[in-house]
Formats: sequence, C-alpha cells, structure tokens
Amino acid sequence: MKRNITYTEHEGRLYPDLELPEQEKIVIGRFGCKHKTYLKKCRKLTYFRLLTSGELTSYLADIDRQAQDMFETIVNQSKEAHGITEDLKAADPMEWVRQMNSIMSMAEEFVLQEVVYR
Repeated sequence: MKRNITYTEHEGRLYPDLELPEQEKIVIGRFGCKHKTYLKKCRKLTYFRLLTSGELTSYLADIDRQAQDMFETIVNQSKEAHGITEDLKAADPMEWVRQMNSIMSMAEEFVLQEVVYR
C-alpha cells in the first residue's frame, strides 16, 4: 500500500505533513499523568509507539484505573488492620488525620513503585 506524502517548506527545508491518529477524549487522573511523564523520560520508545499508534490515551486511562483501584484497596485494608474507624475520628480527630496521612502516603508510594514506574 503506497501513500502519497505531502510536504511543507519552511525556511528552505521540506517537512512531511504527518498527522497522528484520532484518540478518544478520556480524562486521565494523577497516576496516569505520572506514568505519562515517566514514559516520556525513561521509556521514550514505548511512549512514541503508543502515541503514534493512537493507543496512548486508553493505555494511560487503564494504568490510572489499575493504580487508583490498588490505592483504594490498600487504604481500606490498612484502615481495617489498624482499627481506624469513625469512632476514632470523632474522639481524636488529630490522631485520625495523622494515621490516615501515614496510610495514604504508604499506599501512594507502593502504587507508584508497583504500577506507575514499571
């Protein structure tokens, strides 16, 4: 299959008129955005392959969903394991915030290492 490629001249040089395939409009969350940045910096070949094939957006959305699900699961299981309840929140709000921040930081670090930066 032969394609006709058109060129545009700019400052005495010819540049091919290339267009990327259409991609769906999907909202990507924080984990997907972090993975995109990681791909751009550390996995350039994978990033450009996904970008030029039109699969980047759906791939990032999938990574974001996986990471967010894992994050929520870890937080909920850790809350149960440490006995962090609404009773603690009512009795000692500062202690509840301290423990929740600790759990959320641990869960985020785990998800970043296991899903986002792989």
